[in-house]
Amino acid sequence: MSSTEVNVGDKLPAVTLTEGQADYESPVEVELLSLIAGKKVAIFAVPGAFTPGCSKSHLPSFITAQDELKAKGVEMTICVATNDAYVMEAWGRTSGGADAGIRFLSDGNAELTKALGLTMGSDVFTRSKRYSLIAEDGVVTQYFSSAEESSNTWAPNVLSAL
Repeated sequence: MSSTEVNVGDKLPAVTLTEGQADYESPVEVELLSLIAGKKVAIFAVPGAFTPGCSKSHLPSFITAQDELKAKGVEMTICVATNDAYVMEAWGRTSGGADAGIRFLSDGNAELTKALGLTMGSDVFTRSKRYSLIAEDGVVTQYFSSAEESSNTWAPNVLSAL
């Protein structure tokens, strides 16, 4: 587990996330570095799927920004939370995020969250702090923390930096 928070220039860790499937099929393992190899990607994480701030603000900001992100060279947008893959699939499906092209990946063991130094205490399970980042070929080129304001991690702020 990393004790320092991710920084621009850091290589993303080699972690395995899971992606829920339609009709409650078994989740599929996704090797993060393989998925994003050679691509410019936006990754944003939320403390919890279906929670108010995440569902009303953070996720919708990325749903509506998909065309603008693509116009700025972002080839894939990934939403990460420590909820299980079934919850992430349901959230992606019911929010419209999956239809917008966002991939919803579960960091159920908080492997990515811990490696990035972004864990947040919870009485239920380890949660991720809210953040967004841009990575190119697995290297962080922009990082947006919610330490000062949650809105610093929303898509308009990410777009303004691209």
